[in-house]
Amino acid sequence: MIPQETVELIKDTAQIVDVISDFVTLKRRGGNFVACCPFHNEKTPSFNVSPSRGIYKCFGCGKSGTAIGFIMEYEHLSYVEALRYLANKYHIEVKEEEETAEQIAARQRNESLLLVSDFAGKFFVDQLATPEGRSIGYQYFKSRGLEDETIAKYRLGWAPRSRKAFTEAAKAAGYKDEYLLETGLCAQYDGGDGSLHDRFYDRVIFPIHSVSGRVIAFGGRTLLTDKSVAKYVNSKESEIYVKSRSLYGIYYAKAEMSRRDKCYLVEGYLDVLSMHQLGITNVVASSGTSLTVEQIRLIKKFTENVTIMYDGDGAGIKAALRGIDMVLKEGMNVKVVLIPDGDDPDSYSRKHTLEEVEAFIAANERDFIGFKTDLLLEEAGGDPLKKANLINDIADTIAGIPDAVKRSVYVDETARKFSIGEDLLFDRIRRTRERMLEEARAERERERRREAHDARELAPPPGIEDAPAAPTAVVRPVKPVSGLEALENDPILAPSERELLLFLLRYGREPLQFESDSEFFSPEPRTVAEFIDDAMAGDDISFSNIAYRKVYDAYFRCYDAGLDGDATLRALLDDPDRDLAFVASEISEEKYQLTVDNFSRSMTVLSSWLVNYVPKSILAYQEKRMQKEGAALKDALTKAATAEEQLRILQSIQHVNAVRVMLQNRLGRDNNG
Repeated sequence: MIPQETVELIKDTAQIVDVISDFVTLKRRGGNFVACCPFHNEKTPSFNVSPSRGIYKCFGCGKSGTAIGFIMEYEHLSYVEALRYLANKYHIEVKEEEETAEQIAARQRNESLLLVSDFAGKFFVDQLATPEGRSIGYQYFKSRGLEDETIAKYRLGWAPRSRKAFTEAAKAAGYKDEYLLETGLCAQYDGGDGSLHDRFYDRVIFPIHSVSGRVIAFGGRTLLTDKSVAKYVNSKESEIYVKSRSLYGIYYAKAEMSRRDKCYLVEGYLDVLSMHQLGITNVVASSGTSLTVEQIRLIKKFTENVTIMYDGDGAGIKAALRGIDMVLKEGMNVKVVLIPDGDDPDSYSRKHTLEEVEAFIAANERDFIGFKTDLLLEEAGGDPLKKANLINDIADTIAGIPDAVKRSVYVDETARKFSIGEDLLFDRIRRTRERMLEEARAERERERRREAHDARELAPPPGIEDAPAAPTAVVRPVKPVSGLEALENDPILAPSERELLLFLLRYGREPLQFESDSEFFSPEPRTVAEFIDDAMAGDDISFSNIAYRKVYDAYFRCYDAGLDGDATLRALLDDPDRDLAFVASEISEEKYQLTVDNFSRSMTVLSSWLVNYVPKSILAYQEKRMQKEGAALKDALTKAATAEEQLRILQSIQHVNAVRVMLQNRLGRDNNG
């Protein structure tokens, strides 16, 4: 099998627009792309691709999925074959192996670390509401111009002054020391009994999220003026958090980045928060680390256009120059906006209106040639040698651009700007690219030698036979389907089970807020998913239709792992069990309307509608179960051998009918007997 870390790398690397563009001509429409569907004949485009969600959907034939699902459908490949196809496309090496006990343990460990981080995020948010948190942390956030809505949305928090508050809360909740230490949430006292203490204390907290919305790390800022105290304490790197691959704000910015086809790159947490609050939400930060190639590639999943917005001081200019070359080498387009010296994106956005900030960006956005030219010409003065060095510097930057057409355009612009021949620039670019290619070849050779050395070190001594190879896993062929009906082995319960799955897939994490006089009221708040799962568990039942049961179980595995709606849907669509993926795809869309009613005809807000219809769906499901049980009893009655057995069955039928009448009355329907 393909190792899970390789599968995740393939999923993270594959860009759905890039993949589908190999087969279909896509045209941008807002934040999405459209085309005529490759799976059925049509004249008007109904095939939609959402880069921010990583999903395609045809509203004509109903086909949908991820990049992996598209390759499976279009090329008629199995799940594993599609993974290999994408690995080959993106030059990812695949070393297949059977998942060992250690790999299973590592996967479970990864999930444990995420759960610990999620607990910590909730703890810090709760602490912000304490008297200490409100008087210090909350007041700091307000002093920085952050509104309550922003504080809540981005889950900002407070780490108490006590150095044991979080440790004690986490241990009381049952979290193990090893996970508290691995995530860097706790540290260990030197000497003594080795007890734990909080890593984050007496600081305001900025949680860092993954692309899918999971809390993976934290940044803590001290409010003390003592220079001996570090201004920021950040989570250490772990299995779930690698600084160089993370961007602050990416979870909240990705949709707008795709819609606007642009990303603004800033430096700090508050730069992101203030600009988002102002209304410019396609903003992320490389906070805690210098800009990396991995971060640029993460941005590229949503847009190829980056505007670097750094401070106008010396450090900001130096960072912008470095970022320009890195972004261009990844084949992306880059512009630069320097905030006036003395301000940063945070302070500037708090001093101005949305219209003023947008106007400033539009007026001061420079392409890299203009930016470098103005900056370095000022340094060069009238020195012709320094001017020549400037031209060579710009040519070397152009040499890093992978696309030959873009290189040619920039050469033309540079030649006109400095009144020099294009052939001189092309000659410099050619020599620079040859040097770059030679350095890349040398690095690949060094890597090959390192791998060969490691292989020799790990090889068994002579005479010892290699262990027999693990048998190759048999890949189940994709089952052809002609609709959900082809997968329904229980047509009586199928409509109700479809309906409950639709509630889960579309509204699973929405809260259900029942009035205190409702029979469903609970002092503990519950989501739609929790309400449905409680009802199923209370009756000790599971879905009758096997395919639907698989989706139900898979959904709750994602729910328990803390995945949001889009991440859950992608996980289901990518599942190797293609029946499961097909059901999730079909039910998650508008094609199957609710049987009890239909939100589009309901003149009410979503929360009230859910409170009304989720319980009705449970009741409708129970009534269908009674109908099925009654039919089975009537069939058994015709086969009963004795009068006593017939009497017992008749009593059961009476009981079932009484329950059905009660359920039908509660549903507000006529009693049909």
